[in-house]
Amino acid sequence: MRADRLVSLLLLLQNRGRLTAPELAAELEVSVRTVYRDVEALAASGVPVVAERGPLGGYRLLNGYRTRLTGLNEAEAGALPLAALPGQAQDLGLGPVLASARRKVGAALPDAAAERMRLVGERFHLDAPGWFREADPAGHLAAIARAVWEQRVVRARYRRWRGEVRRELCPLGIVLKGGLWYLVAASGERADGPVRTYRITRLAEAEVTGARFARPEGFGLAEYWARSAERLAAAVRRETAVVRVSPRAVRLLPMLFGAAGSEAVASAGEPDAAGWVEVRLPVEAEAVAVGDLLRLGAEAEVLAPAGLRAAMARTVAELAGRYRE
Repeated sequence: MRADRLVSLLLLLQNRGRLTAPELAAELEVSVRTVYRDVEALAASGVPVVAERGPLGGYRLLNGYRTRLTGLNEAEAGALPLAALPGQAQDLGLGPVLASARRKVGAALPDAAAERMRLVGERFHLDAPGWFREADPAGHLAAIARAVWEQRVVRARYRRWRGEVRRELCPLGIVLKGGLWYLVAASGERADGPVRTYRITRLAEAEVTGARFARPEGFGLAEYWARSAERLAAAVRRETAVVRVSPRAVRLLPMLFGAAGSEAVASAGEPDAAGWVEVRLPVEAEAVAVGDLLRLGAEAEVLAPAGLRAAMARTVAELAGRYRE
């Protein structure tokens, strides 16, 4: 572990120039005293580390010195696909490994490419969670990630709407969707059971056992997730509402209903004299659809189906009566 840390310290100085002991300690997640000892060890091994005193001081490498000791180990290579998601990599237990991998890649690049990498990091940032919704807490995420990597069976206690269940799961992969973490796993000890999706925050217990399993041949996580998402969308949005919407609601539809709202706007009919248009909008079950459509307020009128229009009328009448009271 100390050898890895010494390499990381060296690469930090090479990639970023002058750094103070507290800055190095924060990057390496160690104490300032440990940084002092590590710098002494580097200097003793022949690395030309220069210590400069004063308000603008710190440690730097002698001008022109570069190391090519930048080979990635297996863990670092495996963490690189998460380079755009450092926060989520931290949740998975891969934060320090990813940071080390990024430093090594930066040091191995030619100067122009390394500068380009630095500029991209300054100017582009990916924030996975959706607006106005907190990301899932990590919970058992790191343990599940280890089980996925090592192909180990997990004994789980899972909270469903209808109560808790205990299962032995063969974890096949982890998916991050809109800030929420999901486990894709097969039931049973041999990965021959049905493959299902589990939200990781609903795992009340997750014990990683010593038993290993073989992944099903031909299983692809991305392909499974795409099919699963399509099935969910088809099962959830079974009805199509015909809605008359105002010009303001036309602008709101993509924000409130996502892709379905954008498609509804794109296929809208011709506006009437007041600028209102008719759109066809896929909706969920009636109770859910009423709540969703009420977000448009007086900027929308449901025309069909008749049952949904009647449900909207009842809800609006109840609201009006409540506020009159």
